[in-house]
Amino acid sequence: MSSWIKVCELKNIYPATGVCALVDGKQVAVFRPSDEEQVYAINNMDPFARANVLSRGLICQHQEQLWVASPLKKQRFNLLDGSCLENSEVSVEAYKARVSDGFVEVHL
Repeated sequence: MSSWIKVCELKNIYPATGVCALVDGKQVAVFRPSDEEQVYAINNMDPFARANVLSRGLICQHQEQLWVASPLKKQRFNLLDGSCLENSEVSVEAYKARVSDGFVEVHL
């Protein structure tokens, strides 16, 4: 049975950045796009570079949606569903994320 797993305190993620967390044995990239209590979580593995680097990517906006640009090959991945903007045949796993009592939680 899956459940919400605490990752860290929200204050530990600076606005407009991401962090990597080991959640139930998976590397998960958790992003906080702004000062608000909104967070997103996707798999940290860049499928093009085959490296766990997405948490270090740049958060960007395209057509009113939030994406992260891989720091290595620059492909952009949607923070809601993990789809790749440059190649519709490739995606990363997206996870539910929330802030509860000041803590970031991820649901796998």
